Amino acid sequence: MQYCISFFIMSKIAKLIKHLLSRPPEARFEEISYVLKAFGYQEVRVRGSHHVFENDEGDVIVVPKKGGKKVKKTYIEAIIKLLDLENWQNDTK
Repeated sequence: MQYCISFFIMSKIAKLIKHLLSRPPEARFEEISYVLKAFGYQEVRVRGSHHVFENDEGDVIVVPKKGGKKVKKTYIEAIIKLLDLENWQNDTK
């Protein structure tokens, strides 16, 4: 059972990363949050539409939500660079 859950999570991450790497004009905040949390980031505070994520090393990224639900391409690009998603390897292949 643990293997199935782990495979599902990795499969979802792989799909989300593939979607982000396609450089969409915007993405759902829930997708961005899911990817950041999968890479060890935690949401540490919210001020209005700005959500602040931090990892154990102290790296911080602020993700503003457009219209309360979407994240603009500029921030998607910053997340791709911060997490080095271009070089991410899917271990479930």
